[in-house]
Amino acid sequence: MKLNVRELNKTDYDTILVKWWKDWRWEAPPKDFLPDNGQGGFIVYDNDVPVCAGYIYITNSSVGWCDWIISNFDYKDKIKRKQALKELIDILTRTLELSNCKYAYALIKSDSLIKTYKEAGYVEGDSYNKEMIKRL
Repeated sequence: MKLNVRELNKTDYDTILVKWWKDWRWEAPPKDFLPDNGQGGFIVYDNDVPVCAGYIYITNSSVGWCDWIISNFDYKDKIKRKQALKELIDILTRTLELSNCKYAYALIKSDSLIKTYKEAGYVEGDSYNKEMIKRL
């Protein structure tokens, strides 16, 4: 299977990702909450079909953060979806390594995504109950 990965661009948030979050019944994070105003990540395609996307935050410590992984609800090939998610996690992780991060951090709720992260070499830290955010 040939997957294509590219950096997110300035139109992906509005034209692709907001719909995906809505399809999964999640509220889309505000664009300015995301790295580089919604462009700080990657999107994976199967030919011309977008399959999944995710973001990375580079911090002022040795930690880089992978987050906001989302997939195309209408893309039903489970085997290809899993491969696309694995490819996405790999590119996010490699990008953090190239950014001189010593640690890659991910906060995940989905059991299937947790399994994919584990397969990519991530280990579980602590369990959490609530994500806390305050608008300033």
